[in-house]
Amino acid sequence: MIKKDKRLGFSAIAVGKRLVWIAIFLFFLFCVLVLQFYRIQVIEEEKWTRVAKAQHQLLIIEPFKRGLFYSNTSIKPGHPDDPQPFVIDVSKFHLFVDALAIPPEAKEPIAAKLISLLGLKGKEAEKLKGELFKKSRSRKLAMWLDRDKKEEIEKCFSPFFRLKKIPKNALYFVQDYKRSYPFGKMLGQVLHTVREDRDKDTHQSIPTGGLELVFNKILKGKQGKKLLLRSPRHPLDTDKILSLPEHGADVYLTINHYLQAIAEEEIVKAVKNASAKGGWAIMMDPYTGEILALAQYPFFDPSDYRKFYNDPVLKEETKVKALTDPYEPGSTFKPITIAIALKANEELKKRGKAPIFSPTEKIATSAAHFPGRSTVVKDTHNHPYLNMYMGLQKSSNVYMAKMVQRIIGALGEKWYREALHDIFSLGEKTGIELPGETAGLLPTPGKKHPNGALEWSGGTPYALAFGHNIMVNGLQMLKSYAVIANGGFEVKPTIVRKIVKSRPEGEEILLDHTGKERAAGFKRVLEKSVCDEVIKAMKLVTKPGGTASRADIYGYTEAGKTGTSEKIIQGRYSKNIHFSTFIGFAPTIDPRFVLIVAIDEPESKYIPGLGKNQHAGNCAAPAFREIGARTLQYLGAQPDDPYGFPVGDPRYNAEKADMIPTIRTLKALYEQWNTK
Repeated sequence: MIKKDKRLGFSAIAVGKRLVWIAIFLFFLFCVLVLQFYRIQVIEEEKWTRVAKAQHQLLIIEPFKRGLFYSNTSIKPGHPDDPQPFVIDVSKFHLFVDALAIPPEAKEPIAAKLISLLGLKGKEAEKLKGELFKKSRSRKLAMWLDRDKKEEIEKCFSPFFRLKKIPKNALYFVQDYKRSYPFGKMLGQVLHTVREDRDKDTHQSIPTGGLELVFNKILKGKQGKKLLLRSPRHPLDTDKILSLPEHGADVYLTINHYLQAIAEEEIVKAVKNASAKGGWAIMMDPYTGEILALAQYPFFDPSDYRKFYNDPVLKEETKVKALTDPYEPGSTFKPITIAIALKANEELKKRGKAPIFSPTEKIATSAAHFPGRSTVVKDTHNHPYLNMYMGLQKSSNVYMAKMVQRIIGALGEKWYREALHDIFSLGEKTGIELPGETAGLLPTPGKKHPNGALEWSGGTPYALAFGHNIMVNGLQMLKSYAVIANGGFEVKPTIVRKIVKSRPEGEEILLDHTGKERAAGFKRVLEKSVCDEVIKAMKLVTKPGGTASRADIYGYTEAGKTGTSEKIIQGRYSKNIHFSTFIGFAPTIDPRFVLIVAIDEPESKYIPGLGKNQHAGNCAAPAFREIGARTLQYLGAQPDDPYGFPVGDPRYNAEKADMIPTIRTLKALYEQWNTK
């Protein structure tokens, strides 16, 4: 019994020891598990959370719509102001792949089918295959697919994925928006576009220039975010909206699409008829400064922007040359000279002094020497005597130089230079909402050019008189003519009517130029009596005996001036390469528009019955007439010169047609003065 009990006791002790070691082991194992759980759930929480989310969640970016540009459809009275976009955002799709969800043996047939469906070849096909074989949950395979192609791909792979037990969202699409142009190339240089690739950090569009660049900050939107839930093998078909996309603001332009179409059509005709390098036209409301049309040829096609930016020659066509390329205005500057001469009369009257001239005064205008000039100033045709009206009608350089000689003799060069700047804002940018505008060059006494030569010498005022030794952009000249057309008020050109931001709670107006307050703030810079006299003289230019009879808009009154400038080539004036312009407005009372037409490098040749092709009266004036006539008809403007038609037209009446009696009287006086 004793031995038995000892054995039982020893056995119990052994079992007890084993149980203790098992308990210690289990406790140790439990501690290890606790520590492991602590490491995973606390120390490495972020790491394993990312892994879990990568397996079950996919963050999808919800695209926003970039703001649009709209036409000014309110310009025609009585017509509905329906929104008409110049550019729209079209829904497109980017194709992505979850490569880890596709078995290796299925990737080759999937790649082959996608390459076939997308029509890829060479490097593009190899790139797609490479993306498909990368170890990634999200790789982009194709961009900018339309809805039909998206549905075709989905339909093609749906049965294949079911057969191979591949999650149907192994190939998935992300929606996006792409710029599209309902009017094609229309307004290309003004609008520009955005690049197809986005900023890698912000995912925002990258503008190529134009209004897209100027208004990029307000055109931008904000991306939304959506969380897509899935299992490694099957989609859960659920998602969670984290944030809604915020669309960009819309810009309503002053440009009307119908008037823009007219201007573009006619500028193409003018450039081709003149066998010119190019050309452009700008139409503006002379009272508000609103740009109604801005056409340039050759065109820039925003939808094919890569072609233009990959070619240095074509890249030049992406600029708005009326703003970026300065030129000498030539004879279009002469109405400005006349206006300042008349302004000088007003100034001297205030000072109690005699005027410098009278518009009807007989002034000797044969070729003459002027201080500071080594060469004589002369006209293309000799006119021994002219008055102000004849001087503008015949485009006399000598008459204009004599006007400036009297101005600086009575008031000084400083007053003359300040008048050019203060009245017509020459030498400074107009401030139009477009990039790249040049300020031009209005010479300043005492200031030097980069080459060390003085901007203003003794002969400078006389050269300025007929538009030499000064550089302008097209909008500066249009603005100057608007001052004359509207009766003496400064205008500030603009291309924007309003900017509207759509929000869930309603529209927010970020900018509004549609009211009368803006134009009401324009200051008077010239007396109306001065403007009336200049307009009276300018009306002679488009009638028989003037330099631009081909600018006559039949049935309406108009006023304008030609300018044919020799371009500076390698530092010298070229006798064969010209820049020809016509600027005018119609009707002359309450004008509906002021318009500049420019033809760059028209072919230098003689046209039988017309004269030199390069003269603005032959290459630019006809485009002014056609654009002007079609514009007035579209706007419903009633003819204010119903008898003003060519001789032989049954509507013509020499006694009632505008300016014809005046022209006869002036012609008789001219012959009396200049016939020996």
